[in-house]
Amino acid sequence: MARLLAEKIKSSAYWPDLVIAIGRGGYIPARVVCDFMLFDLLTSIKVEHWGVAAQKKDQAEVRFPLSVDVSGKRVLIVDDITDTGDTLKTAVNYVGGLGATEIRTAVLQHKISSLFQPNYYGEKITVWKWVIYPWAAHEDIVGFAERVLCEKPLSAGELSAELKRRYQIELKKTDLDEILKDLLNLGKANKQDSIYKYLNKI
Repeated sequence: MARLLAEKIKSSAYWPDLVIAIGRGGYIPARVVCDFMLFDLLTSIKVEHWGVAAQKKDQAEVRFPLSVDVSGKRVLIVDDITDTGDTLKTAVNYVGGLGATEIRTAVLQHKISSLFQPNYYGEKITVWKWVIYPWAAHEDIVGFAERVLCEKPLSAGELSAELKRRYQIELKKTDLDEILKDLLNLGKANKQDSIYKYLNKI
C-alpha cells in the first residue's frame, strides 16, 4: 500500500518540500512512502485521538509540535488510516497555522466513514472495522485483552477463546503469554491458581 501511495503522489506531480509523519501510526508508512519517493526530508508531529484497542479520546490534539519552520513550504502529511478524520484535520489546521503554503494528505487506508477526505490513499475501506497494523499489534491486543478481563476473571485459554470470539483475534500461545506477562508486570492484572483477574486502576 505504501508503494501504491507513493506512485499516486508521484503521478499527481506533487512534490513536497517536507513530509510530516503523524505519530505514532504514521511513522512507518511515512518512512516507506519517502523511500519509494526517494525523498529524505521527513519529520513528525504527534497527534493523539485514539488510545489502544479502539479507545477514542474526546478530541484530537497536537501533543508534540513540529520542530522545523514550514512557512512558505509545500507539505505532505502522512498517517496510517483515516477513521473519523479528526487526526488529519487537526494536523492540517495546525500545520496551516504555521504558514505552510500548500498541504496535502496521504494515508495507507481511508475509511469512508471519515469526515476528512485525504488527497491520496492506498486503499478504501467501505465497511467500518478496527485495523491492527504490525507496528501496533501487541499494544492493541493488550488493550483488547484488558477489555475482556475487566468484565470477569479468566484463564489464559478462556481469554484466548474470548479474543477470538469477540474480535476474531487468534493468538499463538507465546504471544498470549507475552500479553499476560505484560499485564502482570504493569500491575493491571494478577494471577491466582491460573486465573487472571483485571485490577481496575483509579
